[in-house]
Amino acid sequence: MARDELISRRASSFGSRAADYAEHRPDYPAAAVDWALAPVAAERPRVLDLAAGTGKLTAVITALGFGVVAVEPDDAMRSELSALMPEVTALAGTAEKIPLPDASVDAVLVGQALHWFDHEHSLPEIGRVLRPGGVLAGLWNDDDFSVEWVAGLDRMHTANTPGDESRGVVLPVELGPFGEQERVEFPHRQRRTAESLVATAATHSLFLTMPEPERTQTLDRMLAYLKSRPETAEGEFDFPLRTIVLRTLRT
Repeated sequence: MARDELISRRASSFGSRAADYAEHRPDYPAAAVDWALAPVAAERPRVLDLAAGTGKLTAVITALGFGVVAVEPDDAMRSELSALMPEVTALAGTAEKIPLPDASVDAVLVGQALHWFDHEHSLPEIGRVLRPGGVLAGLWNDDDFSVEWVAGLDRMHTANTPGDESRGVVLPVELGPFGEQERVEFPHRQRRTAESLVATAATHSLFLTMPEPERTQTLDRMLAYLKSRPETAEGEFDFPLRTIVLRTLRT
């Protein structure tokens, strides 16, 4: 399969497991969202959660007291968001065609999705809906590979996927009307069991697009690994994450 076709397939794979995504994916630390919005926070900003999915980031933005509109292309994902947060305006749209007027938001936040965008077209479009001085920030939750057992779990499914760049953290600001970018990492965690951590893994595009029986066999190996580790064998545990935030301002 050609690389562009593979990326497109993985980027559009989440809707088939929208309910599982809503149940099992982690949220984002409030400190990370606070930092992302700090340059405009004093102005009671209107925030666009772009590629909002089932609303994992939307919920944190609203809990912090900011007004938010969500844009999500996948009907199933957007339906989950609306069911969970009916008070939030959720619109159909893409990063390359945002259904909002020019300069209508103070910040655009993107959780776990900026690497899927067509940057050549999406970054100018994001710049169009942002007012001058507004914030664009991408947030990514990733496993904390400094923890030995977490790195071991990762090797259970990356050994056969060399060169996988789906987790690539990118913000090519030169393609849009943006200034220099800043990067900060925040510690994060998700309360899991061995079974629910494997269920979380199953919502990632790698597994959503993996053929059977490889998918089931890989997930079974991951569960067996977790059951073999003293940190994760019984009951609940904190799964270590790190949340990466890239932030830039519209010029």
